[in-house]
Amino acid sequence: MIESPRLQMIDGRYIPQLGLGVYQSEPGAETEGAVLEALRLGYRHIDTAQFYGNEADVGSALRKSGLGRDAVFVTTKIANFNQGRDAALRSLERSLKEAAFDAYDLVLIHFPVTGKRGDTWRALVDAQKRGLAKSIGVSNYTVRHLEELLGESAVVPAINQVELSPFLGQAELRAFCAKHRILVQAYSPLTQGVKLGHKDIVSAAAKAGRTPAQVMLRWAVQHGLIVLPKSVTPARIAENGAIFDFALDADTMRTLDGLDVGFRASWDPTDVP
Repeated sequence: MIESPRLQMIDGRYIPQLGLGVYQSEPGAETEGAVLEALRLGYRHIDTAQFYGNEADVGSALRKSGLGRDAVFVTTKIANFNQGRDAALRSLERSLKEAAFDAYDLVLIHFPVTGKRGDTWRALVDAQKRGLAKSIGVSNYTVRHLEELLGESAVVPAINQVELSPFLGQAELRAFCAKHRILVQAYSPLTQGVKLGHKDIVSAAAKAGRTPAQVMLRWAVQHGLIVLPKSVTPARIAENGAIFDFALDADTMRTLDGLDVGFRASWDPTDVP
């Protein structure tokens, strides 16, 4: 049984360090099956979003699992087309109905949409006060976007979810978040498979007696990151979860730290004004 450590957020609540991502998991049986298998293996953190179209399947799987609602940490995100104060609140209410939840454990702004992100953040602050979101945060925010938010609001995001891997280390962003007690979640921590065959990853895996995917996830965990690997394959879901019973040595960590070339497998918010 997988047992993930939990990290404390700035609001005092705890989040499991390992989560199952369901981006690009087909709505319906595929998402529901993946979530059920993850929960059976011991995952207690599921990351979905309005944009993914599978919030209902996450809720259905949780109920079918036999686990209580409080046993599983579930995140959703406000889609770009739902941003703005009133629109964001209405969309969150729809998301809660989709999943048949009273509240989400974490609600994020999915992307720093120009001209709307400030109002969307104020909507999330309101949603937290109303009990619709237990914790709130952001996704795809750069240092500049975080500085803007912190300059406008006294409420600090609990989480910043960004693409992060040994090939996209985001050291400056991680340091800024650490300074402000914002936990960092890594999406696409396996580079969507593109870099699993890199010679240094393969070598590190052989040295550790683990798979390349486990090495990349372990690198992130040892840097204090929350990891959200996505898979719908039971064997891969199990493999991705088996990362808490070994450690990478200092030399391996330095080697993997040196792989940062700014590689992105997903969208890039760097130049969003």
